[in-house]
Amino acid sequence: MQRTHLGEFEELTLSLVALLQGEAYGVLVMEELESQASRKANISAVHSALRRLETKGLIKSSWSEATQERGGRRKRLFAITAAGHKVLSELKEVRMRLWNQIPGLQS
Repeated sequence: MQRTHLGEFEELTLSLVALLQGEAYGVLVMEELESQASRKANISAVHSALRRLETKGLIKSSWSEATQERGGRRKRLFAITAAGHKVLSELKEVRMRLWNQIPGLQS
């Protein structure tokens, strides 16, 4: 299997989709990026990252039911796939291995 490389923004987005457990959608991911990672992003950047992650097979999407508070519109909800979990696990392992080698930063 070919290794999947992610940029920082994609990695943060994938992590948030995993954290939100199938309830992730564009605006919520954007809000969580700001609150969880102190990272401002516009909605276009979030949607682009979500599309790239879905194309890579790391997340999947489905449509929610229409709701009255959204004027009858549906949300596109994202959930992490098994491949996405594997990539996050590999990224964590690499980062922890590197962090543990930096003098003065060991936990």
